[in-house]
Amino acid sequence: MRITKFVSLLVVLFTFNAAALDRAVIAESAEDVTPLLNGQNIPNVTVKTADGAPVSLMALAMQKPSIFMFYRGGWCPYCNRQLAEIKDVEQQLVDMGYQILAISPESPAKLQSQKLETEFAVTLLSDEGLEAIRGFGIGFYVPADTKTKYKEKWNIQLTDEKGSDRAVLPAPALFITDKTGLIQFNYVNPNFRVRPSAELLLQAAKLSLPQPEEKK
Repeated sequence: MRITKFVSLLVVLFTFNAAALDRAVIAESAEDVTPLLNGQNIPNVTVKTADGAPVSLMALAMQKPSIFMFYRGGWCPYCNRQLAEIKDVEQQLVDMGYQILAISPESPAKLQSQKLETEFAVTLLSDEGLEAIRGFGIGFYVPADTKTKYKEKWNIQLTDEKGSDRAVLPAPALFITDKTGLIQFNYVNPNFRVRPSAELLLQAAKLSLPQPEEKK
């Protein structure tokens, strides 16, 4: 069964606004994001490695089947819990031929400290320019009072949109692509506290691989 038929895994989490199909526009809230869907190609945008080197997402995707995980930052306990759960199935994913790319709006410098704390196969990527977050259609503006609260209470400096003082975060998301950058599976939830299980990811990854042709 191909992933397009695997309806039970692909839960519709919110209704997309049909008028807001320009995915390069940052949404006013997490509920209003308009993410890329199955059958669409990922954007040809540039992000940075933890070392600060620019890299094309499309070039990475063309190397092998990919799992793109968008997370809020190393400061987010829900994101860290999700990464820890992925660690439990990472070897199975790698054995299937996948690479796991975790993208956040944090700077390469901040990713460096996270990189030192991790010992698994996930590649951390910085999207501080918000190109990938825009291109995948999952960016939203953080309310000003929330931005201030994060800074004053937890000393968390969120990433601002270039040319403005409005902070942007991605709605937590997973995209699975083939070697052409075509999306085979997506999971986007505006509720940052809810994340897909490692088992769901594993099953979606299995079903996203090319299926052997049936003998006639």
